[in-house]
Amino acid sequence: MVRPQADSGRYMGEQGKSMEETSEFLTGGFVAVLGLIGLLLASGALDDEMYLFGFSLAGFALAFNAMLIRRHHNRVDAARALAKAAVRHD
Repeated sequence: MVRPQADSGRYMGEQGKSMEETSEFLTGGFVAVLGLIGLLLASGALDDEMYLFGFSLAGFALAFNAMLIRRHHNRVDAARALAKAAVRHD
C-alpha cells in the first residue's frame, strides 16, 4: 500500500515509513543516553565548567527529544487532515 507523506507531498511505501520511524526512535534513544551521561557528569563535577556542561548536555537531550515527539505528532495530524480532505473530495 502506498501512502502520501504529509510533510513533503511525495509517495512512500510502508517500508520507507517504518524505517524513518525506526531511525528517529534510535536517534532519540541515543540522545537520551547522552542526556543521562550529562546528568552523571554534572553530579560528579568538581568544577563549575563540567557541571554546566553536564546540565547543558541533559538540556539539549530533553529539547531534542521534545522536538522529535512534536515532529511525529505534526506528521500524524497532517496525515489525518490529508485523509479527511481526500474523503471530502471523493
